[in-house]
Amino acid sequence: MSLKQTFIVLGWAGVLSGCAAEVVDIGAWDEPVGESQGALLSGNALSANALNLNALNLNALNLNALNLNGLSAQNLAAIRDPGPGGALAREFVRYATSCALTSTESFAFSWTDSKGKIHNERYPGLLGVAPTWASGPLDDLGQRMVSSCVAARVNYYQVPVLLSARSLRDPLKTLASSQELIDYPDVEGAFWGNLFAAQPYINACYNSATVDNSRAYQRDCAAGHLISGSQIVECGVIRIAGPCSQVCQTLNGAGQYYPACIDRPGQSTTTIKEVITTALP
Repeated sequence: MSLKQTFIVLGWAGVLSGCAAEVVDIGAWDEPVGESQGALLSGNALSANALNLNALNLNALNLNALNLNGLSAQNLAAIRDPGPGGALAREFVRYATSCALTSTESFAFSWTDSKGKIHNERYPGLLGVAPTWASGPLDDLGQRMVSSCVAARVNYYQVPVLLSARSLRDPLKTLASSQELIDYPDVEGAFWGNLFAAQPYINACYNSATVDNSRAYQRDCAAGHLISGSQIVECGVIRIAGPCSQVCQTLNGAGQYYPACIDRPGQSTTTIKEVITTALP
């Protein structure tokens, strides 16, 4: 089964309090676009605000399986909130689900808006970087891979941009023979961290040679959003660690990904391999 599939904004499905409603499944991926290593992702327009939530307790979210019965009362209330906070919580979980689970799995629930309308939605999986989350808690590797994947899909402008996501870790490990490396030659940078930790953090670094290309594609979160003069604005909680050449191991020549990066630049020299590298045409 190909993992290289176009990412489309997802939906959920379910029934609340015994009242049937139309199931809206917005997120079916049915158009493979490549081979089995790496991933081409579209729809990467996640708001940076979705990474900095107060209502959605990510530290508690990782302790349970990603299913309706596994959610805490606090997190269930957060994703069912009809207000702006609920919209951000659902947006985060939508992206996290597509990163973590495979295309054969999904997360479903229902929520009711302020007018009393029931919304039955289904969030399908796609990449499968932490498939065991469907049945049990996220381990440390899973937390880091899901965090890196979600952060890589944040867009300062909240516009969708097709990109290549790569990693030393399966299932995103690219091969030298992959057509994806030819079609997406400009490595943008990398993302890593842990949004599920007691003190969540996310880092990003940029490829100095491709910053202009990334900004031309409206991808600013690796290098930062450039405003008047030379002032740089970061994408919410995503901390820019600097050029990848200073905080990551040398770019893998065959797969064009950063094998490992310093987990906490400026605080320690420990490196981690749960890093997702992004690339553009």
